[in-house]
Amino acid sequence: MGPLQGIRIVEFAGIGPGPFAAMLLSDLGAEIIRIDRKGGRQPLKTEIYMRGRKAVALDMKHPEAVETALRLIDKADALLEGFRPGVMERLGVGPDVCLKRNPKLVYGRMTGWGQTGPLAMAAGHDMNYIAISGALHAIGPKDQKPVPPLNLVGDFGGGALYLAMGVLAGIVEALRSGKGQVVDTAMTDGAASLMTMFYGMTAMGVWKDERGSNMLDGGAHFYDTYETKDGKYVSIGSIEPQFYKELMEKTGIDDPAFAAQMDRSAWPALKEKLAAKIKTKTRDEWDAIMSGSDVCYGPVLSIAEAPKHPHNVARKTFIELDGVVQPAPAPRFSRTVPEVQGPPRAADNAASLKAWGFSADEVAKLEAAGAI
Repeated sequence: MGPLQGIRIVEFAGIGPGPFAAMLLSDLGAEIIRIDRKGGRQPLKTEIYMRGRKAVALDMKHPEAVETALRLIDKADALLEGFRPGVMERLGVGPDVCLKRNPKLVYGRMTGWGQTGPLAMAAGHDMNYIAISGALHAIGPKDQKPVPPLNLVGDFGGGALYLAMGVLAGIVEALRSGKGQVVDTAMTDGAASLMTMFYGMTAMGVWKDERGSNMLDGGAHFYDTYETKDGKYVSIGSIEPQFYKELMEKTGIDDPAFAAQMDRSAWPALKEKLAAKIKTKTRDEWDAIMSGSDVCYGPVLSIAEAPKHPHNVARKTFIELDGVVQPAPAPRFSRTVPEVQGPPRAADNAASLKAWGFSADEVAKLEAAGAI
């Protein structure tokens, strides 16, 4: 059940990117136990990123709860936490303590600003982290303000994905060396890393440090979204000459002005002409003409529409779990096929601790002491 079967991870409950990283690893087969605060609530079944893990609620102010957490960490290949720097140390489960007990542990830490630096202790959110990476400045229409790209670039792309990748790399290295280490995942670092190609293009002189003025940011007429007759949108990305030629054929455009595909000075006028052309048909009509062609085309679907698209249906890109439609595990594996290990679950102290080696008597004593 997934390529990470047999890998054990302790997750300290957090919000957003931390749980999402844990979901990714759980989807790939890792066995994860989430440590919730004592009295934690039942996750909603719609909190999809909480799926696939066991959970235990610990009062981390109680010495026996701290020791319980450390016993779980003793059995783990990795740990995930997303608190401000110093919080885990104050709880008694910082990396020095944990690595002394479990030298092979990969200690995954994720914050917005990182464990060090002048902003390390400041509060922040996705938009702030991508702001100092150069990413936010680059996203949005020309001569308008930057547009936050949901929290895909900071929280989930630059944070959760880099945490998951870093932890997996640490586990692979620990298998060779027998030694664990700390993985310091900063969303500022991850967002900057995601911008690698654009920093390279800037250095080459082919990327203007100005929104909406470049080939891939909506500046070019052949790489943008366009409104259709029915008020919906389509995406067109006809960069290569052969794809651009097919765009001209599919739209029926024979205006010689479009021959100047890469002339930046012509882009605004050509965009107006292409926009007018696209608006003569509905999205479904353009779909019938362009779908599956080499135009590099896709209808712009809403969250409600996407699971019903024939391609997504054929690939089973979305699944339904406990009545909730949600993305399936990704990526795909030919032999160790991932699957979701269940819907979001509340803490079940007895079952979760027993699965990690605690006896019924030990669980009962922890309950009597108020540690769980």
